[in-house]
Amino acid sequence: MNPLLDFTGLPRFAEIKPEHVAPAIEQLLAENRVLITRLLSDSAQPTWQNFVAPMEDANERVSRAWGPVGHLNAVMNSPELREVYNATLPKITQYYAELGQNLALFVKFKALRNSTEFAGLSTARKKIIENELRDFRLGGAELPDAQKALYLQIQERLAELSSRFSDNLLDATNDYTLVIENSPSSQPSDETTSHSTKPASGQVAGYPEGGRSDRTSSACKIPDELSGLPDDVLQAAQEAAQAASRSGWLFTLKAPSYMPVMQYADNRALREKMYRAYGTRASEFGKPEWDNTRLMDEIVKLRGEEAQLLGFANFGELSLASKMANSPQQVVEFMRELAQRARPFAEKDLSELREFARAELGISDPSTEPVLSVVGGLRTGLQSWDVGYASEKLREQRYAFSEQEVKQYFPEDAVLPGMFKLVETLYGLKIKAASAPVWHEDVRFFDIRNQQNQLVGQFYLDLYARNSKRGGAWMDDVITRRRLASGIQTPVAYLNCNFSAPVGNKPALFTHDEVITLFHEFGHGLHHLLTEVEDIAVSGINGVEWDAVELPSQFMENFCWEWDVVRGMTRHIETGAALPRALFDKMLAAKNFQSGLQTLRQIEFSLFDMLMHSNFEAGGGKTILQLLDEVRAEVAVLLPPAFHRFPHSFSHIFAGGYAAGYYSYKWAEVLSADAYSLFEENGVLNPDVGARFRSEILAMGGSRGAMQSFTAFRGREPSIDALLRHNGLLETC
Repeated sequence: MNPLLDFTGLPRFAEIKPEHVAPAIEQLLAENRVLITRLLSDSAQPTWQNFVAPMEDANERVSRAWGPVGHLNAVMNSPELREVYNATLPKITQYYAELGQNLALFVKFKALRNSTEFAGLSTARKKIIENELRDFRLGGAELPDAQKALYLQIQERLAELSSRFSDNLLDATNDYTLVIENSPSSQPSDETTSHSTKPASGQVAGYPEGGRSDRTSSACKIPDELSGLPDDVLQAAQEAAQAASRSGWLFTLKAPSYMPVMQYADNRALREKMYRAYGTRASEFGKPEWDNTRLMDEIVKLRGEEAQLLGFANFGELSLASKMANSPQQVVEFMRELAQRARPFAEKDLSELREFARAELGISDPSTEPVLSVVGGLRTGLQSWDVGYASEKLREQRYAFSEQEVKQYFPEDAVLPGMFKLVETLYGLKIKAASAPVWHEDVRFFDIRNQQNQLVGQFYLDLYARNSKRGGAWMDDVITRRRLASGIQTPVAYLNCNFSAPVGNKPALFTHDEVITLFHEFGHGLHHLLTEVEDIAVSGINGVEWDAVELPSQFMENFCWEWDVVRGMTRHIETGAALPRALFDKMLAAKNFQSGLQTLRQIEFSLFDMLMHSNFEAGGGKTILQLLDEVRAEVAVLLPPAFHRFPHSFSHIFAGGYAAGYYSYKWAEVLSADAYSLFEENGVLNPDVGARFRSEILAMGGSRGAMQSFTAFRGREPSIDALLRHNGLLETC
């Protein structure tokens, strides 16, 4: 039996092969089209049972078969799987576009909406029907036949372009390696150690390093070029080199390798080399076949054409038709107001960083490159590749601790039980390891049970970076909760991160930022897994407005700053001691370190996204990069160098679901901060408040509007004050 056609349980990952994909999907799509023909030929009054339920069953089978294929393409990418994925994706896209454009189906749903049965349906089922009517309009069901054909062509092309964008970024990221070879001398040297590398085109020589402190290792001489890098990072780089049959230390553009270089490497030229390679991925500076420039232009152009076909002025309006925000202008005004509130804090952050770099690190040399920033008309020698390094040094000086010091207290085998204990306390659950077929030996699987030991949900946990896995962190659904004739179908989720794998015989160590990322994704997972809705289209994260879907995830991040939570999830990797309260207090004091800069950075991305999709003509007189420059001139205080190609790796909006929706991170952060303030008022580990959050937010899924769920939990509409307070962006007397 084709494993993709087995819906009796969890995906059979060990058996799924590329050759299974096309036959399974083609069979299911053919069966579904026969079913739709039969449903449309039925002259009986459409009801939930004779019309909606059969379609839900059929479409779930497609989702259950295609879901593992898309997941494997993201986490175990191979040429064979990529080829069959990209060949099959247009068929999936065409099928759903056909459904969305089927006027006869639209008429059936309208008849059900206007029937006497509708009033007696559950709130969830009423919401599903209302959503379907909206989505038919947004899917082009009312378009003339000629325009329907054009709409379908646009959808298929957009799916192809988004997949290529993601593939190009993954290939460009994986292609770059930098090997620092063993030093032939046992004496410290100011010369850059010889190395072999595959640089991105357009690289230039680096500047003299600043603030270097020489290091040696008892195992072998650490080259001067690697001064400042933590021991565990060096060990991971050595193991990577050995795995590639090289000597020395191998670095890549994957986050666990790239980020420590930018944060800790004393050698300024090394930081610049890595920064340039990372910042020019999938651009004209690399291999032409991986350049995302034309793909971005075509994606934005096609989205605009899609919106106009459907009667919208721009894609921003189309995107917001199914979100909480009312208009692109409302989003832009929200972002600009937040930028105005954050800017004084960002300017102060930058001024302090610039002065520290000059006085303590000696970074003040003139540069022929575009300046990083201009504040008060004064140019600074601080460059983009210095910011992470100088920030870490300033943090260490100001708060007397480093992220590397903190990292030693967060081994995986302490963090996971601590996070699970928090969820168990808040929601009255039990989380235990379980067994299931997996796609990689590092993947783990867990059950979530209630106090009566009944199975509530299950999830896979794939924590480590690897070449076959796309970057970032994300949650996705495997199976969605619904009621079947046999009982309740258990929901299942994927939780994916890109952390450093264990080194040697020690457990993986997480930075505090990585702990926050893990909590964030687990919040998404809980939103999917703890739903109590029994109809699939609004169960879990389904049907939730996109700009509210980040509420549960960002809500979970708050607990990473609570002593009663953090102390129970720490153990020093060498001594076994728990995180000292004094060190935690320093972390807490540094919580909002450079929050002004970080806030403006998110606003920059959000404004760029919304303006590109609402007030920009692709292929017109202005390029995407020029638009980004205009946004930065308006809101940013940190300006990267001219060679940087951020949009070329902005997967959220070009290859993900955040097009004209990136603002939702900040929008939902307002909701999450305000929701968390109720815990602060009543005790952050208060199970009564936890039960209320679970029942009013997590359990409801998309069965009612997100604002209704928020006000049911909080007792009022949200306020921005909690977000500003959490981020340290309130003026003090």
